[in-house]
Amino acid sequence: MRKIFLIIQREYLTRVRKRSFIVMTILGPLLMASTIVIPIYLATRSNETKKVAVLDETGIFYEKFKDSDEIKFHYLTSDIGSAKSNFTKSGDHALLYIPKTEVTLPVNAIIYSDKSVSVNITSYIKNVMGKQIEELKLQARLRELQTDKKEPVSVDDLLRSIKTSVDINTLKIGEDGSESKSYTELNMVLGMFAGILIYFFIFMFGSQVMRGVIEEKTSRIVEVIISSVKPFQLMMGKIIGVGLVGLTQFLLWVVLTFAIVTAVTATMTSGEIKKTATEQMMIQKQGITPGNSQDAPSTNESSNPMGGVMEAINSVNFPVMIGAFLFFFLVGYLMYAALFAAIGGAVDSEADTQQFMLPITIPLILSIVMAQFIIRDPDGPVSFWFSIFPLTSPVVMMIRIPFGVPYMEIILSMVLLLLGFLGTTWLAGKIYHTGILMYGKKVSYRELWKWIRYK
Repeated sequence: MRKIFLIIQREYLTRVRKRSFIVMTILGPLLMASTIVIPIYLATRSNETKKVAVLDETGIFYEKFKDSDEIKFHYLTSDIGSAKSNFTKSGDHALLYIPKTEVTLPVNAIIYSDKSVSVNITSYIKNVMGKQIEELKLQARLRELQTDKKEPVSVDDLLRSIKTSVDINTLKIGEDGSESKSYTELNMVLGMFAGILIYFFIFMFGSQVMRGVIEEKTSRIVEVIISSVKPFQLMMGKIIGVGLVGLTQFLLWVVLTFAIVTAVTATMTSGEIKKTATEQMMIQKQGITPGNSQDAPSTNESSNPMGGVMEAINSVNFPVMIGAFLFFFLVGYLMYAALFAAIGGAVDSEADTQQFMLPITIPLILSIVMAQFIIRDPDGPVSFWFSIFPLTSPVVMMIRIPFGVPYMEIILSMVLLLLGFLGTTWLAGKIYHTGILMYGKKVSYRELWKWIRYK
């Protein structure tokens, strides 16, 4: 038992006395805390105040929307046509239109904007409208109960009777005045899915490159390979080879997913066609003419959920999404894989990689942490800068693209990412060239800096 204790003591003290352990013990919490503190600080400091114009034809919600540090409301008295024509000149972030209803309380509204509307704005408007309508319903219901003098109603039944769901449609106004429906929830799902997919791809295949380099270095196979090719050629060959594996896997996913979705959609659509044909036959048997629209069954979007789903899917610019995904995945992977290869060439075992992994992975982790703020304000300054900074742009730009990003911003992000790839590849090549044939030496950041400066 004493011998085991001595071994434990030696292993523990040997590692905790290392300078790298002390540095990373201090630096690690600072870096991890920065991934939480920095996004919150940037979100609170750089959020610009958005002005929202409100055109309420009902008058029910006048001055019900309260101003905050992020949103300022002002009310219009003009008609909707004039409000839309003057919207682009007003400098407002959005135009909220609540149409007047003849009988029921208004539970529908439209938000017009030339950009993607922030999720927090839509949620706040829904919350205010829902509370106001429920309050009016409650007042009417209490008056009805006092008048009728019927049996007491339970609280659950009363709350159920006033429960209200507010439906808000967002329409994007183009430069030519055209209007197209925007699906914020779908954009959120697509953006997060694409960003997380790139995040995992980079980690998965980048770490494969690093482990492959370490295995070859440990088994001394690399000595034989280096006698035939240059170290930089070996590094790039490993990076591109593993990257092609990832690209092949992704393309197979796209093809198989498209085939499955097409088959399922065709089956469901054929079912909807048969259902519609059956309803038309029943209408004809009952002697209802097509022109009698009041008695005919409703065929709008609410009665045809499949049509609404297909409309939302068709609103996505898939060529831009897929093209951008391929570019940001490939170039982002190449940039990070070069750094992973450099780490693999600098160390002798996978256990020694931890001190070098954290600074490289922090930007990727920060990109995922920032995702919630990007979704809330995809056109804000924080979203813009994170989407053009090369170490974070592969994830953040893919989160932004479904919401609609100007092509010039996408091109700028691509150019800077290419420059970042060239810079990191040169840096990684210097480290890899020196470290690939070095054995038995514990590498520090100071040693890496010497390798970079070495000509």
